[in-house]
Amino acid sequence: MTDNLPSAPPPPRPKLLLGSAIALVVAGATVLLFVLPAEFDIDPTGFGKLTGLTKIADPGMSPEQKRGALRSGVLTPVTGPPTPERGKTDHWEFEIAPYAGIELKYDLAEGKAMTFRWQATGPLHYDMHAHPFVGGTALTESYSVSDAKSMQGRYVAAFTGIHGWYWQNRSMEPVKLTLDASGGITGSRIFDTGGEHKRPLGE
Repeated sequence: MTDNLPSAPPPPRPKLLLGSAIALVVAGATVLLFVLPAEFDIDPTGFGKLTGLTKIADPGMSPEQKRGALRSGVLTPVTGPPTPERGKTDHWEFEIAPYAGIELKYDLAEGKAMTFRWQATGPLHYDMHAHPFVGGTALTESYSVSDAKSMQGRYVAAFTGIHGWYWQNRSMEPVKLTLDASGGITGSRIFDTGGEHKRPLGE
């Protein structure tokens, strides 16, 4: 003999309507606050600008630039020579051949700061970026990509890893590059056509 168990009564109609209304409000708020600013640079509430979401709507930005744009307080440009940061100091000079490039990175722990100034005898294309030791280059973040003869500022590491610049000479003349940095840097490395090379600070 099979007992016929009574089925649970359906939820009252007002509760169903309330649940549907809440779901619609949440979906609408998500689109308004997150999707429109990040995907289309439409920001009627100002929340996208406040959180940096509108920065990643630019279709010309790389994934690395979009990740970097979500950070705040990492890179602070300064107009004059930066005040030296307590810690180690480094000075480096390098001549970049026509249509060649070079990359220098510093080892920095999360939260550690450095101040820097680099200048060149001619315009260089540069990319200031970083990636963590854990996760590697797949998690690279770019904080400034442009063309210039100099750059100076204060940088605070968002994570423990390697942090620095790639420079490319896009002219027919050699360009001499000079870099000075100070702060919580614990090591330095060069990346060139021969691969990665560790270098002593100051050399």
